[in-house]
Amino acid sequence: MRVALVHDWLVGMRGGEKVLDAFCELYPGARLFTLLHQPGACSPRIEALRPVTSFIDRLPFARSRYRYYLPLFPHAIESFDLSEFDLVLSSSHCVAKGVITPPRATHVCYIHTPMRYVWDQYQDYFGPGRGSPLKRFGARLFSTYLRNWDEASAPRVDRYIANSANVAARVEKRYRREAWVALPPVDLERFTPRSEAELGDYYLIVSAFAPYKRVDVAIEALGRMGRALKIVGSGEDEPRLRALARSYPKVELLGSVREEEVTRLFERCRALIFPGEEDAGITPMEAQAAGRPVIALGRGGALELVRPLGEVASPTGLFFQVEGSITAQGTPGFESAVRALSGAVERYEANRAAFEPAAARANAERFGREQFKRRIGAMVERAVEERQRGLEAGFERARREAGEVA
Repeated sequence: MRVALVHDWLVGMRGGEKVLDAFCELYPGARLFTLLHQPGACSPRIEALRPVTSFIDRLPFARSRYRYYLPLFPHAIESFDLSEFDLVLSSSHCVAKGVITPPRATHVCYIHTPMRYVWDQYQDYFGPGRGSPLKRFGARLFSTYLRNWDEASAPRVDRYIANSANVAARVEKRYRREAWVALPPVDLERFTPRSEAELGDYYLIVSAFAPYKRVDVAIEALGRMGRALKIVGSGEDEPRLRALARSYPKVELLGSVREEEVTRLFERCRALIFPGEEDAGITPMEAQAAGRPVIALGRGGALELVRPLGEVASPTGLFFQVEGSITAQGTPGFESAVRALSGAVERYEANRAAFEPAAARANAERFGREQFKRRIGAMVERAVEERQRGLEAGFERARREAGEVA
């Protein structure tokens, strides 16, 4: 088959790009299409496919300010000519699922989430105190159009594969479509669990700096507790987070660091802090592959990845609970989240002996890269067979109806 891979944008190696990297290994002869590409920002396997980009890539300041072009993304993704391909595999958290495919092609979408900016997390991105008045006005102006397009383009996909049961439920709600589930992969060979003597005294966050990640909650919670917190990442929320962290000498924002250093930080941290509601989340699996426990908000995809203290034998982490939504810094909802996370850290420290590195590693091994590729390959093959049966049934029906007319 002639295979096309479609991804929203390529400006770094985050969770979605790690999934895409596995797709590139599964289909090494594919062509890769994306809205924009920052050369050298992704893995060698992705870069080797020489991504085809849209007109967004040639607009002013696109590499650094691409989110400002969000209203143009639907038109840009629809502009790709995929007429020569038999299979289209899209990796979508924004608009990639809306690509237009030829009638004979099978379109399988691995969906990280329906477009979060205009659905579940609209307030996190554009609510009071989030960005400039101009940014919030633009969101109000275009959000209805983007929601309508997102729903209208959903039937273009023949089969959805969600990255978690959590996202499968969103797909059913937003698009009224069933989705199979394949949790994202973790590179097990990258990590080696360490002994207690080799561990540091710091907690760790590895995250994009987007508002819904709630890194601000972790900075306040661990900063007030006087705990060391190392934060790896970058993104639109970085200036605000750096300003917040200045009040706490033990909180370090390390920026983007080399993969080898990230691996070392995972292996030697006390625990990974996962403070936001995520679709699924590769970082909790990476922490567990390194033998380290996870302290996570008890919502979303984390519930599928972590074996919680007090509920199962051989726990690999624990959850903190927050009533209602986590609102902007300084509000009662934000302070409630800070207190809840602080309490979870204290609970972890009081029960530290209950968390065995071997248990965390064993839990992570359920999500290995090779298992993921086999699962995706089988699902894609099944989707292609379904599509072919549907086409054949349609042709037979058309022939029968033509004979009846004659």
